[in-house]
Amino acid sequence: VLTNNHVINGADDIQVLLFDGRVAQARVIGADADTDLAVLKIDAADLPTIAVADRGDVNVGDVVLAIGNPFGVGKTVTMGIVSATGRQLRLSAYEDFIQTDAAINFGNSGGALVNALGELVGINTAVYRNAGGDGRQGAGQQNAEGIGFAIPVTTAKAVLDQIISHGMVIRGWFGAEYADPSALNPVRPPGAPVQHGVVVLEVLPG
Repeated sequence: VLTNNHVINGADDIQVLLFDGRVAQARVIGADADTDLAVLKIDAADLPTIAVADRGDVNVGDVVLAIGNPFGVGKTVTMGIVSATGRQLRLSAYEDFIQTDAAINFGNSGGALVNALGELVGINTAVYRNAGGDGRQGAGQQNAEGIGFAIPVTTAKAVLDQIISHGMVIRGWFGAEYADPSALNPVRPPGAPVQHGVVVLEVLPG
């Protein structure tokens, strides 16, 4: 079961309510705070799976459906379009959100965003709210409507595969600390050439 990390983070007891009314105890296989995704395992049989869009491509204007359990009222589907792609909200380290005007509310986190063919294209994760709300509910000074965000399925699938294989997400790293030359010497004399590239400050062992 793939969901948002912020949904289960810190929980002592996790239960999953299935489509047919069964309730299954879940345990966390792994989580990745950098993408706000987590993978759970439940012991249950005859579980349907959702079709996944082949390449996960979405375009502005595509019709999408957001599936969730807003405010605990029960299974709910809302419809909208893709408003934008590649959105950055500074909520996580790795962001490339799909923005949609399909209604996303508290309780939709971790739910599916599907295209008109019923194929998974994203994982609902945040909604633009006022600044007083929960951090995962977005950020802003004004109330807003019709501004929801989903993690692209390509990101979700990559994280899912790594957690299932390794119990965590393994990422490459550069192994050096560097800076822009202009940041080290912000005052440039008149007529001095502009410095390009990076300055290596430290090379990390290993």
